[in-house]
Amino acid sequence: MNKNVLVVSAHPDDEILGAGGTLIRHRNNDDAITWIIITGLFKESGFSEERILSRKNEISEVAKRLDIKNVYHFDFPTMSLTDSDLGPLISKISKVFLEVKPEVVYVMNRSDAHSDHRVTFDAVAACTKSFRYPFISEVLMYECLSETEFAPALPEKIFKPTCNIDITDQMEEKIELMNVYESELGDHPFPRSARNIKALATFRGASCGVEYAEAFQIIKSYRFETL
Repeated sequence: MNKNVLVVSAHPDDEILGAGGTLIRHRNNDDAITWIIITGLFKESGFSEERILSRKNEISEVAKRLDIKNVYHFDFPTMSLTDSDLGPLISKISKVFLEVKPEVVYVMNRSDAHSDHRVTFDAVAACTKSFRYPFISEVLMYECLSETEFAPALPEKIFKPTCNIDITDQMEEKIELMNVYESELGDHPFPRSARNIKALATFRGASCGVEYAEAFQIIKSYRFETL
């Protein structure tokens, strides 16, 4: 049975780093994927017209490859989200949720080093109450290289995987998708390198007996199927 799936990125590339292989699986299953991108690039923030255009092209290419029909751009200035943005963010996310009615929601880790990620998670979490959004059956946090592992190593902030998805057959395409974001990649030991992306997938795969996997922390899971 096909599903309505929604993935949230604070910045374009988060979704591929954390859930790229899983999104490929959803595409291959003919699931409907919706993508919310919270922040954008603007000249007022110091970005060149060339960079703004290249980012627009990157987003279009990734959406095309993943067969994403609905992409919502919220266009908050990147690297500047604060708690004062929560109200407007919650309103925008709620509107999309009520329009799209996603069954499965993927969002970045609640305690990532980047404040944009943390504010985004809080806004998404506010839009997952079952009495307001009864169509949501699962909410899963994904890890994001260069952000999740650099969060403070405190018990309440550690990403704790409770779900692994086999992406062995999707690994190479995940790397190809990440290559679309050429400016975000670097050479090892830079965290966002092809080698490190594969290393993390190898480690996660070893924990569940497959070659490559993506790990998620389940925030909510409501199963309605008849047992």
